[in-house]
Amino acid sequence: MITLTRISGDSFVLNAELIKYVEALPDTFVTLTSGDRIVVTESPDEVVRRTVEYHQHKQLVPIAAGAH
Repeated sequence: MITLTRISGDSFVLNAELIKYVEALPDTFVTLTSGDRIVVTESPDEVVRRTVEYHQHKQLVPIAAGAH
């Protein structure tokens, strides 16, 4: 799960497993596997960073040497 922020400023927790893709249009749109789209304040790079971190914590993606 990752925490993101809606354009309204409200934080919410998203199951990162449901992310299909992330776009900058110029706002950041997160499209879910269900087809739902959510606009967030975080940049696409930040959404990806949080998603990778989530998968690392699940030990699905190895943590790079020297990273903690």
